[in-house]
Amino acid sequence: MSFTLIDATTLNARQKELHNFHKIAARLADYGFHSMWLSDDWQGADFLACHIDGATVLRVQLKSRLVIDKKYLGKGLHIAFRLGERVFVYPHDELVEWVRARKLVDETATSWHVNGIWHWPALPKWASAFLEPSYELGTSAA
Repeated sequence: MSFTLIDATTLNARQKELHNFHKIAARLADYGFHSMWLSDDWQGADFLACHIDGATVLRVQLKSRLVIDKKYLGKGLHIAFRLGERVFVYPHDELVEWVRARKLVDETATSWHVNGIWHWPALPKWASAFLEPSYELGTSAA
């Protein structure tokens, strides 16, 4: 048998979601986390990431981009997304507080006030100040 790389853009939505999960889980493994896919969202989480310290468990919602969503507020969720080969896992509520404190979204806009969601298909410059210092998962040297 020989292995052939796939073109992830040809996958259907469910296949893309699982592909992204495995890519993110592999990166989390480099940080001491074992990730478990949940067959049904549990308290808003798509998967759990359990750390080798035996105490840390992240409830993670998998996304395709940077997002804040009112339906996730107060649930203690982390959001994980990939941007090319870059991987980000951030605490949702901390980002919401950070964004609100800096008035980076118009809270009266329909997308937030009515729909309760903001998302960015490309990483805005301001997001680097929040994400890169603590929430971007770099690659392993091993």
